[in-house]
Amino acid sequence: MGFDEMDVDTIWMDGEFVDWDDAEIHVLTHGLHYGSGVFEGARCYDTDNGPALFRWEEHLDRLFQSAKPYEMDIDFTKEELTAATKALIQRQELPSCYIRPIAYYGYNSLGVSPKDCPTRTAIAVWPWGAYLGEDALENGIDVMISSWRKHASSQIPTNAKTSGLYVNSMLAGEEARRNGYAEAIVLNKEGNVAEGPGENIFLVRDGELFTPGLSESILDGITRDSVIQIAEDLGYTVHDNVSISRGELNTADELFFTGSAAEVTPIRKVDNVVIGNGSRGPITEEIQQKFFEIVEEAPDEYDDWFEYVDI
Repeated sequence: MGFDEMDVDTIWMDGEFVDWDDAEIHVLTHGLHYGSGVFEGARCYDTDNGPALFRWEEHLDRLFQSAKPYEMDIDFTKEELTAATKALIQRQELPSCYIRPIAYYGYNSLGVSPKDCPTRTAIAVWPWGAYLGEDALENGIDVMISSWRKHASSQIPTNAKTSGLYVNSMLAGEEARRNGYAEAIVLNKEGNVAEGPGENIFLVRDGELFTPGLSESILDGITRDSVIQIAEDLGYTVHDNVSISRGELNTADELFFTGSAAEVTPIRKVDNVVIGNGSRGPITEEIQQKFFEIVEEAPDEYDDWFEYVDI
């Protein structure tokens, strides 16, 4: 569904609410030319206790941490961004939505150095269902190993969620879709598994979970962290600082993606090699069901994961 088909009409930009169609920037904006922006992707869930931002504090922390390598000073406090986000959701009466905060170097000069450019900040919210499709959550998706490699942290900070870096993700994802797959898996420069274009990846083997460590050029995903805690709470052993070879994907009992957009999405094939029994595996299903139970019910034991919004 495109934006024009959605009932959304307001965006927050630099402290003001503006009409959706008027949320514009100059064509010579630094961030447009050089990808010099940082952003977040979060969700508001319609829980049994009311609409709530999921792990919002962690998302804001990562936004500000992402800005540091680029010496970008965000002109608003975390409290101000929280208030703006809640107000944006309230104005549009969206009990469940996706949230996109972004900070970027704006318009003033077009040298590669952004030192004369102001930092601009915006937040948008809109309804967004399952990123890879509702069917994918139950039946899983087919993926391919991309020919594009993930950049190393010695080249560009891999733990900063930088807008320009997602050209790498776009190339990998579109390559997969051109070849008939739903999504890609990207290897790092050593040839080990890094992540998906917008997701972290988990492997299940002999009843234990494995996921690439931060040294493998991955983003430190907040849903990844949530799934690690959920799996451990369910009694599973999780190895979260490992290297996974390409070949290990083919012999996994189960594979699944995690991410704010993808949530918990099973993988049934890699390069047409069937994973496990070719459907959502039992451990993936248990973790996925627990994840959705948490975001729907907001139970007391996970209460610190939620920031409530009055609508």
